[in-house]
Amino acid sequence: MSTEHEDVRDLLAAWAFDALPPAEREIVPAHLADCESCAAEAARLREAVRLLDGPAAEADGAGQPGSTLTLALRTRPAAPPVAPHAAPYAAAVSGLGALLRELDGQGPWGTPVVHDWDVHSTVAHLIAADEPLAVRLGLPAYLPAQLPAPGPATDGAPWEDAWAARTAEVIAHELRRTPAETVAAWSDRAAALLATPEARDPEPASVTTTLMGARLPFADHFLVRAFEAWIHTDDIGRALGITVPPPPDPHLWRLVRLAVRVLGRALGPAAPPVLFTVTGTGGDAQWVLGSEDEPVRAELVLDPVDLCLLVGGRYAPGDVPRGAAGDAAAVDNVLTRAAALAWL
Repeated sequence: MSTEHEDVRDLLAAWAFDALPPAEREIVPAHLADCESCAAEAARLREAVRLLDGPAAEADGAGQPGSTLTLALRTRPAAPPVAPHAAPYAAAVSGLGALLRELDGQGPWGTPVVHDWDVHSTVAHLIAADEPLAVRLGLPAYLPAQLPAPGPATDGAPWEDAWAARTAEVIAHELRRTPAETVAAWSDRAAALLATPEARDPEPASVTTTLMGARLPFADHFLVRAFEAWIHTDDIGRALGITVPPPPDPHLWRLVRLAVRVLGRALGPAAPPVLFTVTGTGGDAQWVLGSEDEPVRAELVLDPVDLCLLVGGRYAPGDVPRGAAGDAAAVDNVLTRAAALAWL
């Protein structure tokens, strides 16, 4: 598969939402004229956007809104023009914002979601989770007057401890405010992130920095933000009985490739080698994880959404649907390491 083909597939979702920067708007149509598979995917995505933007669905027989996120997405605003690496985050923010607007007046903000958070607390957590990237990109810290700025007490502490403490601070503050105020604060912070040069220009986004224990380019840190926003949208949807669709395929595969890179680092070069296959509607992708100096001991096959849910901590290693053959211990090692990456 050519580099051009891969590059255009990564642009398709942003193109479908009219969210490409001017320099890339002519690339996709030119490629679609000569590529049947990309043209079919582009048509599918454009049709999905058309449906999402169409008339509101009729209420069901009980007079209640339909129970899928598609209903909420029909009223979402257009995603901002960003570079392809930030398009998954823009789309995830748009999707969560649409879901939260569906909740207005329904009073489910106290519904338990994940950990010990309800819906309101989960949105507050996202404000805290966005803060490390926001501050590194020059945005002001989210420091309400009631909260002290992070100081020497957290210096040198494990990042997980600082993250948990900051999340607790922000949640405590936000629970003294209305859900609407918390949603507005989260939305404003997300919009500020998407307005940074690193969200709109691949060149500054290629700079590498360490955040939340991971040394990655800024472009990948935006994918981490997309991953978390989608996972927590799914958490809220499950809690409320609302079906949340996965990210569009081009966005999903960006998340998959990031997850596999991070998993490969976590396993290291001495792990028993496993042929790892991720299946998808656009074809399969394969990697050898672990040692490159010995024969493959096992094969492992996962669905892309299941892989993301596993590294997001939403599956236990033994519970994720999979295909496997060969050395069971080598497979278990990969699954256990993948689940151990979770911090959401």
